[in-house]
Amino acid sequence: MNNLIELTNFVIVCAGLIVAIIGLIITMASPYIERISLKFFMIFFSLLIAYIFSDLISQLSLVILGSDNAILSRIAIFCESLFSSMLMPMLTWYLLKCAGKNPWKNRIMYSACVFFTGYIILLIITQFTTVIYYITENNVYHRGPLYPVLLIFPAFLMLLNLTALSHNRKHLTSRQSQAFAVYLIIPLICMLIQMSSYGLLLIVIGTSVSTFFMLIFIIIDHMEQYANEREENAIAQASIRVLQMRPHFIYNTMTSIYYLCEQNPKKAMKTIDNFTNYLRKNFSAIAKNGTIPFKEELEHVRTYLAIEQVRFEGELFVEFDTPHTNFRIPPLTLQPIIENSIKYGVDPELEPLYISVQTNESDNGSEIIVIDNGPGFDETSNATDDNREPHIAIDNIRERLYMMCGGTISFSIREEGGTVVRIWIPEK
Repeated sequence: MNNLIELTNFVIVCAGLIVAIIGLIITMASPYIERISLKFFMIFFSLLIAYIFSDLISQLSLVILGSDNAILSRIAIFCESLFSSMLMPMLTWYLLKCAGKNPWKNRIMYSACVFFTGYIILLIITQFTTVIYYITENNVYHRGPLYPVLLIFPAFLMLLNLTALSHNRKHLTSRQSQAFAVYLIIPLICMLIQMSSYGLLLIVIGTSVSTFFMLIFIIIDHMEQYANEREENAIAQASIRVLQMRPHFIYNTMTSIYYLCEQNPKKAMKTIDNFTNYLRKNFSAIAKNGTIPFKEELEHVRTYLAIEQVRFEGELFVEFDTPHTNFRIPPLTLQPIIENSIKYGVDPELEPLYISVQTNESDNGSEIIVIDNGPGFDETSNATDDNREPHIAIDNIRERLYMMCGGTISFSIREEGGTVVRIWIPEK
């Protein structure tokens, strides 16, 4: 029976050590952990590894190395108890830090330090008594009658952290609350089992696994925060796009309206109406926090084109083949693409610009295709001062597509001249 318990403990410790090392590697490799969390988990996993390694040494010393290694066993067990006890006050500090509190001005942190100090004092006293645990001269480990007393301080530290978690839950994200709850509950259960079960070292694996899961929850939390920040930035970029309407477009439109007022008043009134709708739709896009129906974007494009076709009468022709409109896209996705085609494609010295807008539906998404016969655009070319603007616009569209609906955009040059733009919107 003893051999089975010793083998089980050895497997438990080795498994715990492997999990802790993997956790440390993930901590150092993850690009999503913020600075405070990075330092915390690096120190936390280092202490955890030292704790488990000390436990492994004590087992090897007690079981394999023989009766001449009592001193090594005493040192290893002392280090094991010391390193493990340091984890709880560290967790208290990190929990309070995540809740936006100053740990060193918080009574819970002071209480944690008091319990930790009491445990260290008891641990030192234990080295000179036999009532808690002791190692015989022939290197045999025994629990004393008061062994459970040694676990009282760690249990109080766990309960203290549970109290801190309960009091600060509203200041933590849901992922952070889950992370701390997992870490506190699993080792507490293992500790209670170990207190009533002689021989099995369940706290080791419980602490290691719960720390690993705590790390995963924190990484997911940071990734979600990063994704939300990127999405907010993408939406802000859409607002900036609205506010960065080309001044010469407004000037030319107003000039066209000025001459139409005398030459064709009805057409001038229609152009004013289109221009008003264009401005209204542009500025309403600022208030959009998510995607919009494609029909709205398509209507915005038609309004914009109605204005441009007044300016470039006989030089600009647009064809729509859009039977599929039942999907959503970020605002100001299609309109800037059409705008760039016109800006770089309409030239009195060249043939008229023809633009085709198509939509297709498949089993797993929707596709928008924009084709023109302009000079062509290669997005892989280096952005110089002369062509930086379209590259910036494309990067902005690509970012918003990816963040807001998981979409993509690609460009290719037609063999007969011009550009093909493909926008892909996944179904979900």
